[in-house]
Amino acid sequence: MKKRLAHLSLALLLLLAARTSASGQTPHGRGYSRSELTVVGGDTMTMIHIMPVPVFRRPIDLRRYRRLVEAVKCVYPIAQIAKARMAEMEAELLRLGSRKEQKAYIKGIYHQIKEEYTPVLKHMTRTQGRVLLKLIDRETDHTAYEVLREFRGGFVAGFWQSVSRIFGQNLKSEYDREGEDRLIEQIVVYYEAGWL
Repeated sequence: MKKRLAHLSLALLLLLAARTSASGQTPHGRGYSRSELTVVGGDTMTMIHIMPVPVFRRPIDLRRYRRLVEAVKCVYPIAQIAKARMAEMEAELLRLGSRKEQKAYIKGIYHQIKEEYTPVLKHMTRTQGRVLLKLIDRETDHTAYEVLREFRGGFVAGFWQSVSRIFGQNLKSEYDREGEDRLIEQIVVYYEAGWL
């Protein structure tokens, strides 16, 4: 009886593993892990590949954390758009030959972005603005000051850096995944995984 039960359970396990392997998903259909059958030393074994799960410390100040979550949800799509636009701009600037054509192109893009995003930026809180600056650095590997200096010139970048300092912000602040921005990184990881 025990031998028959063992064979039945092994058959069910193999059937489940084959079904999971064929679909490439877990039985729940979430796609977080996948399994496959392998033969090791004449024995058929199920290998289950599980996606890594990031583990972070629980934040101490939950009210501040929730405010940060809302800020990231609001501005992360804008940072993604900034990353895509910057990549397009760099490719187009490389294609354009003369400095005059490049300046005209940058001026056109500047007016387009200003027209499109000024209403959005006017309604941002300081926290959302600070998070946006950090996420732009995270996504583009350039601080907001460097982006301004590259595309608009040193004088314009210096002017906006002075204005931002008046309001307690810093366009030169870099994104620090392990240090002061670890909470933002945690929220971004959760957001990208669809857990928020």
